Amino acid sequence: MVDRLATKCGPLELANPVLAASGTFGYGDSFERFWPLETLGGFVTKTLFLAPRDGNPAPRIAETSAGMLNSIGLANVGWEAFVREKAPRVNALRGSARMLVNIAGNSPEEFGEIAARVEADREAVGCDAIEVNVSCPNVKEGGTNIGCHPGQFRDAVARVRAATTLPMFVKLSPNVADVVPFARAAAEEGAEGVSLINTLYGMQIDTELRRPVLGTGSGGLSGPAILPVGVHWVYKVRAALPELPIFGIGGISTWQAALQYLMAGADAVQVGTASFVDPNACREVLAGLDRWCAMRNTSIGEIVGAAHRVGERAEEPVWTG
Repeated sequence: MVDRLATKCGPLELANPVLAASGTFGYGDSFERFWPLETLGGFVTKTLFLAPRDGNPAPRIAETSAGMLNSIGLANVGWEAFVREKAPRVNALRGSARMLVNIAGNSPEEFGEIAARVEADREAVGCDAIEVNVSCPNVKEGGTNIGCHPGQFRDAVARVRAATTLPMFVKLSPNVADVVPFARAAAEEGAEGVSLINTLYGMQIDTELRRPVLGTGSGGLSGPAILPVGVHWVYKVRAALPELPIFGIGGISTWQAALQYLMAGADAVQVGTASFVDPNACREVLAGLDRWCAMRNTSIGEIVGAAHRVGERAEEPVWTG
């Protein structure tokens, strides 16, 4: 990959700015039959707890007019099985692609415990960073309660920081009045950066059965519908905390959407739900960014945060109503 696509997100040097988002890419080997994993700048594993987790009752997924509702409930194989069965295969496939291990717990204490295990197994796993999932809206215990509660949020992040020296990115919830204070708190507790946003609360009703479609009632809304929300919060966090590294997530299904996040201030992006619709989504987003940069003789580094810099727009917007 040519240098125009190279970028950094905190201490992570990335060959390109496109990563696969947690929960949409398995443990890193799910898309092997479609394209080489080493194509990406990186990937984030499915959320891992210390112990295996079955997740929520079915139905777990529902398509919406502009995205998807899910209530998977963070089902996963557990840390030991990941180390034993998944990590060796993924490391054989990933080349220069960075691996971020996404972790979660049901309490701040559990966040610290699994972070300690990641630290102990870091050489065996070969991970480059941790993404701390305090913001999943699909679990009854922990999850978004921690991500939306300032005290528990700080406690969980601090415990992870105390347990590991790996770079730490905290995945933030949009289900709060203001994301900026949580981003600031993450930085104050030692996070190298933030990932935003996670999914929004949502529900769909089956009008024939007169009940929610998902087995748990509500779930997390993802897909193109949440793109403006994600871009908004990336822009706001970048404006408030200009030195804080950011992974932009939410609704990215095209290279144009990825470009919005980068210009809003994201250092790199994560593609999620789009991969369920098109397994080649990550690769197509990357190819589009490469073409755009080549046609303008520019680089990813030059466009990150461009929307904050006065005078870079070619023309004023035309208001039509």
